[in-house]
Amino acid sequence: MDVNIVVEYCEPCGFKSHYEELVSAVQDEFPDVSIDSRPGGTGAFEIEINGHLIFSKLELGGFPYEKDLINVIRKAKNGEPLEKITNSRAPCVIL
Repeated sequence: MDVNIVVEYCEPCGFKSHYEELVSAVQDEFPDVSIDSRPGGTGAFEIEINGHLIFSKLELGGFPYEKDLINVIRKAKNGEPLEKITNSRAPCVIL
């Protein structure tokens, strides 16, 4: 099954590097998956798979774990129902 991922992120927040890490990890595992980005509001790092919001930094306050995202993509490829990711890792804090 085709899987289309859209990541909406806040570029002024410096989240482009998180997006690029995510793209690299996903394409290592699933080279045929389509990943696009679009500008997001302040603090945003939102991930949609096939039009379903499956991760929201605005709700959880952190970034997704790669293994959680890989599991959801695997389910999407198998045509299984998608569940929202509820775990997040804390954003890096520079003091």
